[in-house]
Amino acid sequence: MFTKYPCGGYHKGGEAKKVAAPVMAYDRSAMLKLLRPAMTRILTPLGRALVRRGIGPNAVTAIGTLGTVAAALVLFPAGMLSVGALVITVFVLFDLLDGVVARLGGGGGSTWGAFLDSTLDRVADAAIFCGLVLYFASQDDPLMVGVTLFCLVAGAVVSYAKARAEGLGLTCDVGLAERPERLVVVLVATFFAGLGVPYLLPAGMWLLAGASAATVVQRVVHVHRQTRER
Repeated sequence: MFTKYPCGGYHKGGEAKKVAAPVMAYDRSAMLKLLRPAMTRILTPLGRALVRRGIGPNAVTAIGTLGTVAAALVLFPAGMLSVGALVITVFVLFDLLDGVVARLGGGGGSTWGAFLDSTLDRVADAAIFCGLVLYFASQDDPLMVGVTLFCLVAGAVVSYAKARAEGLGLTCDVGLAERPERLVVVLVATFFAGLGVPYLLPAGMWLLAGASAATVVQRVVHVHRQTRER
């Protein structure tokens, strides 16, 4: 999710630090670099409508998080994997919509907005994986319960490592599995699993577990090298 700072710059709230205007700081994911311009054009009319009604980016962020949490904790445990993945994907688009609203002049963009955005990203991620944990538990699959819990914890560590490094004045823009990649893997695997594709969801969770663990190691090593150079 993107939040406008008082200085006029925008930045990804989940794993970011403040940037000076007029720089536009975006997630380094190649996937998002390709998708963001097109999605921004699509969402701009909706963003204008929200601004006209006095709805700011912080409200958009909260709505997206609440929708994600409700869908993940209700639909996934009920076995409605495809529907749940589609609904969550819609609410994930609020990651882009709040930035559109901020750019168009919606109230609420601030350092507080960046903090709120980052915090609610973690809540949404936790809900998605908790919903899958409940699904695997209902399927009597303790191994996948454990793998999914590992993905949840590893994803939180990935985000924390970057936030902590940047809080210390270091950089930490490395890693195989940042938040966009993690969301794509889990939602795509869940959607097709709901359509009956066998083994795809377990394979996706194992892949995500390995990529998340590798990302943690990459970030620790990257920060360690910077501290040795100082």
